[in-house]
Amino acid sequence: MILLWSGVKVAFALTFGMSIAGLLGWVERKQSAVMQDRIGANRADILGFTLIGLFHPIADAIKMLTKEDLVPKGALKPFHGLAPMISLGCGLFCLAAMPFGGTVTVLGRVWSLQPVESSVGLPLVLAALGLGVHGIVMAGYASGSNYGLLGALRGASQMIASEVCLVASLAGTLFLYGTLDLQQAVLWQAAHAWGIVFQPLGFLLFLTAGAAVTKRTPFDLPEGESEIVGYHVEYSGMKFGMFLMTDLIESIVVCCLVASLYLGGWAIPGLDLPAMGLLGGVLMAASFSFKVALLIFLLMQVRWTLPRFRFDQLLDLGWKNMLPLSLANFLVTVWGVYLWR
Repeated sequence: MILLWSGVKVAFALTFGMSIAGLLGWVERKQSAVMQDRIGANRADILGFTLIGLFHPIADAIKMLTKEDLVPKGALKPFHGLAPMISLGCGLFCLAAMPFGGTVTVLGRVWSLQPVESSVGLPLVLAALGLGVHGIVMAGYASGSNYGLLGALRGASQMIASEVCLVASLAGTLFLYGTLDLQQAVLWQAAHAWGIVFQPLGFLLFLTAGAAVTKRTPFDLPEGESEIVGYHVEYSGMKFGMFLMTDLIESIVVCCLVASLYLGGWAIPGLDLPAMGLLGGVLMAASFSFKVALLIFLLMQVRWTLPRFRFDQLLDLGWKNMLPLSLANFLVTVWGVYLWR
């Protein structure tokens, strides 16, 4: 029964991520259209029904699944096919460790709504995100293209700089919570106050560094197909689609982390959700999903508002600005906790 329940939870996490990632293709088109005063995607239809463009993600999936898979001459074929799998697999793995809910008592048994429970859940997620850079470098190298290799090296340097800032921005938050367990971090916030109240600077730094890790505008220099050549220049069909899905999945992962560490996770102020049984479990999942959706909306607003950074500006932002601020935030937090106690 325990193994079956664990399998159900992992399947839910993966389905949650893939469904939201597929929907984000439509969100990007429609949200940008609203911001730019135009209609956006509205042509794909089934029996004459367009449903405000919701069929476009389905059309995109069919197109990528049926498009010819071209492998350039001179490419390392095994690694060429393995690279997008590594990138997407690392992103999906992160979703299984997210605290979609706490524990509820139903039918006389206690059920945990977190797919993979671990006392070191946060380092597990950050390590999996870090492994994703191997897929990028492998894609550029295995393509046998100098342009693709340059794009991969550009992507690797950006992700390293961003991930260093990502981890550094968490130092103060984790010192405050005293745990590496995402579930315990949510419970701490439920007992005190949301993390954003105590760590507003950490919240901004983590969200910015997380947006850079996802390689989305204005941090999309590893791809940047309109001006520079990206690491996936020699990919087509569903392999290219897997790289696109990876960026969207990573955006969801970052938003899940922000919701868990700074916005109270599944907790709702004033409600004792674990004591409400099945209804509490439903409210936990709904609360967590709503917070993630708001953060995704915020990242989409940023995506269609700010222009792309130059590469030197991006590295300066990470190493010379965000990292020192993260370390200063950690020192202030340590002294604040010490003086308070």
